[in-house]
Amino acid sequence: MRLGALYTYWVPLGFVLAVTVIREAVEEIRCYVRDREVNCQVYSRLTVRGTVKVKSSNIQVGDLLIVEKNQRVPADMIFLRTSEKNGSCFLRTDQLDGETDWKLRLPVACTQRLPTAADLLQIRSYVYAEEPNIDIHNFVGTFTREDSDPPISESLSIENTLWAGTVIASGTVVGVVLYTGRELRSVMNTSNPRSKIGLFDLEVNCLTKILFGALVVVSLVMVALQHFAGRWYLQTIRFLLLFSNIIPISLRVNLDMGKIVYSWVIRRDSKIPGTVVRSSTIPEQLGRISYLLTDKTGTLTQNEMVFKRLHLGTVAYGLDSMDEVQSHIFSIYTQQSQDPPAQKGPTLTTKVRRTMSSRVHEAVKAIALCHNVTPVYESNGVTDQAEAEKQYEDSCRVYQASSPDEVALVQWTESVGLTLVGRDQSSMQLRTPGDQILNFTILQIFPFTYESKRMGIIVRDESTGEITFYMKGADVVMAGIVQYNDWLEEECGNMAREGLRVLVVAKKSLAEEQYQDFEARYVQAKLSVHDRSLKVATVIESLEMEMELLCLTGVEDQLQADVRPTLETLRNAGIKVWMLTGDKLETATCTAKNAHLVTRNQDIHVFRLVTNRSEAHLELNAFRRKHDCALVISGDSLEVCLKYYEYEFMELACQCPAVVCCRCTPTQKAQIVRLLQERTGKLTCAVGDGGNDVSMIQESDCGVGVEGKEGKQASLAADFSVTQFKHLGRLLMVHGRNSYKRSAALSQFVIHRSLCISTMQAVFSSVFYFASVPLYQGFLIIGYSTIYTMFPVFSLVLDKDVKSEVAMLYPELYKDLLKGRPLSYKTFLIWVLISIYQGSTIMYGALLLFESEFVHIVAISFTSLILTELLMVALTIQTWHWLMTVAELLSLACYIASLVFLHEFIDVYFIATLSFLWKVSVITLVSCLPLYVLKYLRRRFSPPSYSKLTS
Repeated sequence: MRLGALYTYWVPLGFVLAVTVIREAVEEIRCYVRDREVNCQVYSRLTVRGTVKVKSSNIQVGDLLIVEKNQRVPADMIFLRTSEKNGSCFLRTDQLDGETDWKLRLPVACTQRLPTAADLLQIRSYVYAEEPNIDIHNFVGTFTREDSDPPISESLSIENTLWAGTVIASGTVVGVVLYTGRELRSVMNTSNPRSKIGLFDLEVNCLTKILFGALVVVSLVMVALQHFAGRWYLQTIRFLLLFSNIIPISLRVNLDMGKIVYSWVIRRDSKIPGTVVRSSTIPEQLGRISYLLTDKTGTLTQNEMVFKRLHLGTVAYGLDSMDEVQSHIFSIYTQQSQDPPAQKGPTLTTKVRRTMSSRVHEAVKAIALCHNVTPVYESNGVTDQAEAEKQYEDSCRVYQASSPDEVALVQWTESVGLTLVGRDQSSMQLRTPGDQILNFTILQIFPFTYESKRMGIIVRDESTGEITFYMKGADVVMAGIVQYNDWLEEECGNMAREGLRVLVVAKKSLAEEQYQDFEARYVQAKLSVHDRSLKVATVIESLEMEMELLCLTGVEDQLQADVRPTLETLRNAGIKVWMLTGDKLETATCTAKNAHLVTRNQDIHVFRLVTNRSEAHLELNAFRRKHDCALVISGDSLEVCLKYYEYEFMELACQCPAVVCCRCTPTQKAQIVRLLQERTGKLTCAVGDGGNDVSMIQESDCGVGVEGKEGKQASLAADFSVTQFKHLGRLLMVHGRNSYKRSAALSQFVIHRSLCISTMQAVFSSVFYFASVPLYQGFLIIGYSTIYTMFPVFSLVLDKDVKSEVAMLYPELYKDLLKGRPLSYKTFLIWVLISIYQGSTIMYGALLLFESEFVHIVAISFTSLILTELLMVALTIQTWHWLMTVAELLSLACYIASLVFLHEFIDVYFIATLSFLWKVSVITLVSCLPLYVLKYLRRRFSPPSYSKLTS
């Protein structure tokens, strides 16, 4: 005998598969459209027929590409030509390595010398390059031109490369494509995306396995109670089919449709405009994040340096008092123009107590001269480029430098009246407030290095012939170079605590003979073959003594809007924030303080640079003695620690309130995420805006991309995309929390719905001598989990325990979810017991109160079951939505209307009697009333945390 119609089995299963397939297909199509958009970006290719347009997806190795200023480089290339007069160009690499400094790149010399770009097609040459690898900081190759006599061969290094993902910051460049596709440095630094399955889905799968075990056990118990009589194995299969409702097939559909609703709600939230859900499979993950790993540049900061403070020891000028600095500068130059003879010969200003104006002037002049910035003039449509350069046209001038700090300093000197208007290899021009041009000859320049932490310049003032050595650098190195003073250390500490990057500026006047002696020794040192760098450093250090301290400057990387309150919210929600950046240690530490990632009362432990096992061991022991202390560590030291002491390091780092990893490669970022997941078992969320964050975003349990100025790689690779970092707070506290709590309630209710009807079937079979006879057949079974109860149960996805404003105001509510209480074995067991109680009550009640015919049992029990489910939904709801009321009434109406067609299973005349109504009312009341009483008592004597806020 067959157990019910076939369609009662395949229709629900087919529907489940169809919903899942359609949802996945929609996401795949969206992903394809996004990729196509990126692959269709157009570039100019140089050919014998002139320049032709080419899509980025059609670029091949050996193509000659023209890339304009502010355009992204589409492939790894060798730099052949530039339109810049100085024969070099700057690159913005923050999307590749996270560094804010611009990089100087040099074209191949023999191709730069060609008269025009078209001549590149006339020469016969080839490039020999190393095989593709992941190292973005090094390159080895040669460029050989065969048609010259003799053939010219030039060595190629990292300085001659333009890696994909970088942006041209100056001029127009021509390059030859070297690597494409999977061989790109940026692609090799990103890991393959993994298919993400939410922790919530894994927990639901686990509960489903338990239910499957229960199904097998119940079926075997039923057969055992028949003493395994006859063909018991067939009876077992019949019972497995009979109780198959224990496993709720509709659970998958409900959860998948719930995820679609959550994604739609996130996209429609006007408080976080522009937010995109790229992966609708894991919105519940947002509600259980324990570790947030964020990039710095472009995510927490805007990568725009702003001058904040000038400190002269006795007086400090902030943003609000810059007009005073301006008036000092103005007064100095108006006095000079009125009294020119006084300025001619050397003065005794050092011995006389100088006025404040001259002290300010000396400091501003030092800042305006001690740098590596070049002013570039661009035509703005009105003026032609050469004319603009001749006139030093303000509106056409753009400053170029490898570091945004230096540009900020020069822009500030312009704002107070001393403007850098011209610069080449050997001279510099400043313009005064009175439009007078001051000419300086650059005699020597000592560039900034990470080892020296300072830069210096020696200039000669053309008008007076004075030679001055200016220097600026970090306070740690400058403290030993400047003359003794009692304020440098204290003020540097004060400014650093405010999150400012502090530079100490000093000067030293040199007599002509003194300089000539230095130059002779310097040239000699540069010619030596052995220990050249050491000898050169020794000669420079002979000048770096007893320098006059002029001032301290403080610059700040502008934070993104509302970063501080967002980080504060995350901290209060129990989420630990780690900052992983490719930038320098000093910059990262300043940003961490400025963004209040490290609070004012927390110490910072800067992990010393370690290179071997013993050094790492000593440094870890030193760090172990610190308590409640933020950690700052560089990528190199991190690698050594993870190689020898992975477990110990991760254990200590996880105890820190905040961790900052600087000079991190994309691979290291992903490795840290992976280790956190393995060591803690907690959920991680990675946030970034650049191509160098893609690996970390894809490795994390929940990746969030910020749409930055520098393209969309991170945003496209992420599960969720936001337009600003501050939107993350609402995404987690409101949407993440709601998604998780709603899905937990929905899944448990769907399980309850299935267990109720299975319990009734078990009671029915037990009463009738363990017969494998179905209680409900045909449409009753399908209708029960679809049109009769689906809408009210699914309306739980609109439920919320607190308003979104309360969830944002009390992030501590989020902390409760980290323990995973909304869906646990305990809550599952409670719902199983409720299901058994209600199923048994309804079935035994119907058996007790039924009259002569079997159809009456079906009528009474099924009606009671539907009413019980509708009342249980009402009991579970915490905040009523008008759609919930509609769903409840619609389901009831559907059931009453369908009774007309169900005469095969239900006696229509019987249900119209008073006897039927009172019996159904009593059974429903007995099954639901005790639960309502228990809920009231629990809310009264042991209220949950959220109810204290809503009452």
